[in-house]
Amino acid sequence: MAVLRIAKMGNPVLLRKAEPVADPTSPEIKRLAADMQETLEDIGASGLAAPQVFVSRRVVVYRIIASRIPEGSGLAPRPWTVMVNPVITPKSARQTPIWERCLSIPGLHGKVPRYLQLNVRYQDLQGRTVEHEAHSSWAALLQHECDHLDGIVYPMRMTDLSLLAYNDEPGPLAREVASNPAGIDPLFIDLVERWPGRSRWFT
Repeated sequence: MAVLRIAKMGNPVLLRKAEPVADPTSPEIKRLAADMQETLEDIGASGLAAPQVFVSRRVVVYRIIASRIPEGSGLAPRPWTVMVNPVITPKSARQTPIWERCLSIPGLHGKVPRYLQLNVRYQDLQGRTVEHEAHSSWAALLQHECDHLDGIVYPMRMTDLSLLAYNDEPGPLAREVASNPAGIDPLFIDLVERWPGRSRWFT
């Protein structure tokens, strides 16, 4: 396995629609998935799409980490999962803004409208079709990663760019944490707690 280089916003690979995988069981795809998992473990992150490592194929690797589960979400940790040729379908038209970061956009975070209930279908590395539902921040994570397969990075989904901020100046996020931290990913709460300006602007 290998730790792979991450493509950053501006690289053309992140704006291309990724190609479907013809054979999910191929050694090439298994090696790619293993390297993507190794990369996530090295960084300590939750999800990665193949275009982010310069491979324009429809592959996503993710996990749900216990320390990243928002309070009151009802989510449980999930082990490493490889999705090949994933298809996600919203269960309703309602969207809720969710705070997000991206390995391909280091140093920034923003609030992105996401569906909170999805039907999910994909192939695993044995070629089997897997179907399930996803909800809450799990659903948001899958939308974020699957967007990468269609050449979309999260600022392209944002409807209010005043909610795009640097991680070391998380003013809009801090305002929300001060008023209602429930449902916010603990990673983002930590950004606010480490921000020196918090005590000046928000209590």
